Amino acid sequence: MTKKNILLIVAAAVLATVYVVYFTDWFRPKTVKIFHTSRNLHPRAARGGSGALPSLIFGINQQLKLTELRVVPAEAYQTNQNALPVWHLISDSNSVPVKQFFYGMYINGMKPAVKGARPQMLETNVTYHLILQAGNIKGEHDFELK
Repeated sequence: MTKKNILLIVAAAVLATVYVVYFTDWFRPKTVKIFHTSRNLHPRAARGGSGALPSLIFGINQQLKLTELRVVPAEAYQTNQNALPVWHLISDSNSVPVKQFFYGMYINGMKPAVKGARPQMLETNVTYHLILQAGNIKGEHDFELK
C-alpha cells in the first residue's frame, strides 16, 4: 500500500468521524420536549360546587413508556436534587405509552414511589419542576399555576 492510499484512508476516516459527531445525534443524550397547559374544567353537578376546577395537562412530543415521573418545587430542586416531590410515580413493570397526562392522574403500569402516597395540591404562583424518565430518555420542564 502506498503512502497516498494510506493518506486517503486516514482522511476519509477523519471526515466520517467529523460527520458522525457533528451531523448525527448518535452521541447526544436523548431528551423529550415537555409542554403544559392549564384548563378550567366545569365541576360535575354531583359535586355541587360552583365555578371551574383548574386542571393541569402535560404533553410530550412523542409517545413514551414512562419509568419515572416527579414533580418537585423548583426552588427546593435547585438546592437539593433529591428534594421531596409533591407527585412521584414509578413504573413497577411495564407502563402504558402516553403522550399526555393530567397532574395527579393514575397512569396504567405506574404506582406511587411511596405506597399509599397521593399527589399534593399545587399552590398558585409557585414554580414547580417536572422530571420525566422513559428508560434512558430524560426530560425536564418548569411550570407555574397562575
